[in-house]
Amino acid sequence: MSGETLRHAALMLAAGSGIPVLAALNAQLGARIGSPAAAAVVLFCVALTGAAATMVATGGADGLARLPGQPKHLFLAGLLVAFYVLSITYVAPRFGVGNAIFVVLLGQMISAAAIDQFGLFGAAIRPLTAMRASGIGFMVLGLFLIQRG
Repeated sequence: MSGETLRHAALMLAAGSGIPVLAALNAQLGARIGSPAAAAVVLFCVALTGAAATMVATGGADGLARLPGQPKHLFLAGLLVAFYVLSITYVAPRFGVGNAIFVVLLGQMISAAAIDQFGLFGAAIRPLTAMRASGIGFMVLGLFLIQRG
């Protein structure tokens, strides 16, 4: 495994580790203020500030000028992240953070396998071989066992 691959894996491990923390923190904020939607708005304001600062710091602001020429369906990603944050903020206090994240991970594995299999949205095609399907199955089993234990 190359150093770049390890750096990418470490970055994504940190991002993945943050998802349950995000869920727990925003669920608690939503419960405390009595509005999961308001908690989501606060989260997005903080996220926008952080993303804007990163954009400025990395010199990426020129990309904003190219937005009007992009296919409109690419902007649905914003709706998907809003749906995720709103749903996890509402569901986690009622269903449990672990249970909510378990089902989110299951959905991510199914969706990622389909995206890879068919090369959706410009992704590289990685066929769902028996070995990959078995690996996903074992991950699902592991997630299930974690929740049962």
